[in-house]
Amino acid sequence: MISEILIWASIAIIVMAGGYNTTLFVLSRRRIRRKRGPREERFYIFLLACLNEETVLAESLARITALPAGKFIALVIDDASDDGTAAIARAADPERVHLLQRHLPDARKGKGAALNNGIRHLRESGILDGHDPRDVIVCVVDADGRLDQHVVQSVDPFFDNPRTGGTQIGVRMYNRDKGLLARLQDMEFVIYGDIFQKARRYIGSVGMGGNGQFMRLAALDSLMGEDGSGPWSDSLTEDLDLGVRLIAHGWTNQHCTAAAVSQQAVLDVRRLVRQRSRWFQGHLQSAGLVPTILRDIPTRPALDLLYHLSSPVLILLTSLLPLSFLVATAGTVVGSVQAGHPLISPMWILGPYVLSFTAAYAYGFVYHRRERDLGLLRAILLSHVFIFYGYIWFAAGWMGLWRMLTGKQTWLKTART
Repeated sequence: MISEILIWASIAIIVMAGGYNTTLFVLSRRRIRRKRGPREERFYIFLLACLNEETVLAESLARITALPAGKFIALVIDDASDDGTAAIARAADPERVHLLQRHLPDARKGKGAALNNGIRHLRESGILDGHDPRDVIVCVVDADGRLDQHVVQSVDPFFDNPRTGGTQIGVRMYNRDKGLLARLQDMEFVIYGDIFQKARRYIGSVGMGGNGQFMRLAALDSLMGEDGSGPWSDSLTEDLDLGVRLIAHGWTNQHCTAAAVSQQAVLDVRRLVRQRSRWFQGHLQSAGLVPTILRDIPTRPALDLLYHLSSPVLILLTSLLPLSFLVATAGTVVGSVQAGHPLISPMWILGPYVLSFTAAYAYGFVYHRRERDLGLLRAILLSHVFIFYGYIWFAAGWMGLWRMLTGKQTWLKTART
């Protein structure tokens, strides 16, 4: 009886979420046409918060310093690394790359704290002198982030609108050919960007990611606390928190599909679950944003943001469905043996397939448009595997919940290879 209740409750959640996601897919297929406003030469600043990133930092800085753009610099924020991170930053183009070194005990307190220190350093060092905060664009790039060479040209038009506070670009995995796990992570980010983020442009609820987020300095200034604290919070998902607070302060978040930042996929399942548990725990922490959403954000984007923030609860509830299905299946098999004939109808197989894999066809179609060489049929087959890949979130969810209940708040940094 309990297993049946769990099954029907989980099915109801899946159907409601599926209906909403279908609406987002339809919205994501629409195109937005933009006209360029008066051309402004903006000053771009790339912030890289680094903790022991000697393995990947050099390539990322080489990509940034080679950008065909006008005025820009990169600021490497070395968060008390004990490897060669600082040396790599010093060896880069001194006219383009600046180094800020943080030291213990003030360092290693999370990515948000490092980024806030970076903003303070920019002001105190005089780098921002003479620049209008409305024409300064700050971009957060992970140490392993490899920006497309046309990224500035693609992002810049979004800031012609004076109300644009932030613009998020797409995220890809540059080592997506290194195995199935890496390929599925690439598909995950493509689906999120090309379906959910594109649809949220119409809703007004585009989120900021931790890698490849471009923000107007004036917008960041509006988030500064009265105590002088920076715009980023100490949440484990400081990017999610920042995106919501930008919207709450009246800014518009945009999503750029014409450029991407490529990062390193995690090639070990245990490390991947560990990474996602941090993201999950950060989402749980973001429940504190609900009063802000209800008070300061219009109804349509508020509803979408509330749905987005409820995803941890939905994941935990949905994680019960496979177990409930196995229990029910076992009971049906036992009943069939006792009755002497099968008690399973074709719907017992067709129903779960329709519920679980209908989205796979949309996912395969979207991914195929980004990876033409993969072929549509292979992309659809891969998207079926992707549905099972999503079960990683079940393990990460319960791990993140356990960490939160036991008071563990440390930043589980993703290991590079």
